[in-house]
Amino acid sequence: MALTALVIYAVWALLAFGLRTWVQWRRTGDTGFRGTGFRRGTVQWWARILFIAALLAVAAGPVAELLGLSPVDALDRQAVHIGGLATAMLGVAATLAAQVSMGASWRIGVDEDERTTLVTGGAFALARNPIFTAMITTAVGLAAMVPNLVSLAGLVLTVGSIEMQVRAVEEPYLRRVHGEAYIRYAARVGRFLPGIGRDRTPA
Repeated sequence: MALTALVIYAVWALLAFGLRTWVQWRRTGDTGFRGTGFRRGTVQWWARILFIAALLAVAAGPVAELLGLSPVDALDRQAVHIGGLATAMLGVAATLAAQVSMGASWRIGVDEDERTTLVTGGAFALARNPIFTAMITTAVGLAAMVPNLVSLAGLVLTVGSIEMQVRAVEEPYLRRVHGEAYIRYAARVGRFLPGIGRDRTPA
């Protein structure tokens, strides 16, 4: 399963970052990356560092197994591996679908001085952060395919960095930029899953 997991990860990364960046640039003249200029030590800086560490750890999990690292015994079951394969493939497809829903507003990172359209349709009608939901789903699937300590650490880093980015960076930004429109949207739509994590914070 390790080689299959590594191939799925590589395909996911190429499609979710490489292809999407190229499509964004072709359509708008802008890659969508907002990854430079973060002041060292800020929340967004830490979220980016943790996310990069997560990407590296998720990729390192299958490599570690190929190099001989044993899986966690309790998770080393064929049903877990097969379920992980299905979950990872679902995550890849969902990542691409959610990115399409975001259209020209797709970004990686936040520029505090930029204002983009608030996207509430498509996948964003089901959850406020469907791309991140899909990324977590992919990480869960890959960790189940190759359930060693490196993969599990990658999963923990993925969830932690995404939670930090969403709660401490993106949601405050969207509240500032879109005001009442975002507050109504957040009160209606769950953070990562339909109906779960709706924001009841007053304006």
